[in-house]
Amino acid sequence: MTDLLLDPWHLPFMQRAFAVSAIVGLVCGVVGVFVVLRGMAFIGDAVAHSAFPGVALAYALEGNLLLGGAAAGITTAVLIAFVSQNRRLKEDTVIGVFFAFAFGLGIVLVSTRDSWTTDLSSFLFGQVLAVGPEDVWTVAGLGAVVVSLVLLLRKELVAVTLDRETARAAGLPVFGLDLLLYVVVTTTIVMSLEAVGNILVLALLITPAATARLLTDRLGVMTLLASGIGCAGALGGLYVSYAYDLAAGGSVVVVLTALFALTWCVAPRHGLRARARRRPSRKPAFPADCPHDDVLPESWPRVGGRAVRRD
Repeated sequence: MTDLLLDPWHLPFMQRAFAVSAIVGLVCGVVGVFVVLRGMAFIGDAVAHSAFPGVALAYALEGNLLLGGAAAGITTAVLIAFVSQNRRLKEDTVIGVFFAFAFGLGIVLVSTRDSWTTDLSSFLFGQVLAVGPEDVWTVAGLGAVVVSLVLLLRKELVAVTLDRETARAAGLPVFGLDLLLYVVVTTTIVMSLEAVGNILVLALLITPAATARLLTDRLGVMTLLASGIGCAGALGGLYVSYAYDLAAGGSVVVVLTALFALTWCVAPRHGLRARARRRPSRKPAFPADCPHDDVLPESWPRVGGRAVRRD
C-alpha cells in the first residue's frame, strides 16, 4: 500500500498531473458552489460544449486548442448573459439555443477535416498525464485569479443568486455580475479540460459542490468542503487510474460520483439514513366518532358517549 501511494510521486509526469488535478479540483469546488446554488448546471454543460467550435477551428488552423476553446466559450457566455436580460426568455431557454448552435458549429468545423488527431481527442476526453511544466503554472495562475474574484465578490454573487430583483433594487449591477460569473465558469471549465476533457468537465464542476450541499447550509463551510472534495476526488481518481491502468479523466469522475453517493446515504442531516430516522410514525386512523369506542383508551375524550380522536 505504501509503495502504491508513494510510487507515482517519483514520476515527473505524475507529479505534474497531481498538481494540475489538485488545483483544478479546488477551483472547480469554489466556483461550483455558486453554479449549484443558482441552478446553473445547464450553463456549465453549455459552456463546456460551446468551447468545442473554438477548439475545432484552432485545430483546423493548427493553432492553440485551449486558447481557441477559451475564446469560443467566453464569447458564448457573453452572448448568453446579454440575451438572458430579455425577460420574455428564461435563462435555460437562451442557454439551450446557444448550446445547440455551438455544438452544431463544432461538428461542421470538424467535418471539414479528413481525420482527427490525438490533440483533438485529448480535448474531448482529457489528457492530464501529458501536461507540461508550463501548463501547471498556467493553471495555477488562472486558478488564483478565479478564486480571488469569486471570494472578493461572494456577497454580491450570493445576493444575485438568491433574489435578482431585490439585488437590482439594492443597486447591484446584476448584468455585470451575471457576466462575471459566466466568464469565471468558462475560465474554470477551460482550465479543467486537460484534467477530465470536454465531455466530463461538468462533473468536476458540479459534483463536489452538490456533495458539500448535502453536508451543510452555510456558504463558507460549503465552499471549503466543495474545494476539499474536488481536490481529494481528483487526486483519488489519479491514484485509481495509476493503480489499475484506467483513463485518468473517467477515474476522477467515478471517484467524485462515489463520494457523492456515499454522502447522499450517510449525511447527518440531509442523507438517506437521517431522513428515514426522521420519518414520523403514522397515527391510528380512527374516525372522529368511532362506533367501536370500547377499543379506544379510556383517557380519550368522549362526546355524547362516543370517543373522539385526540390528535
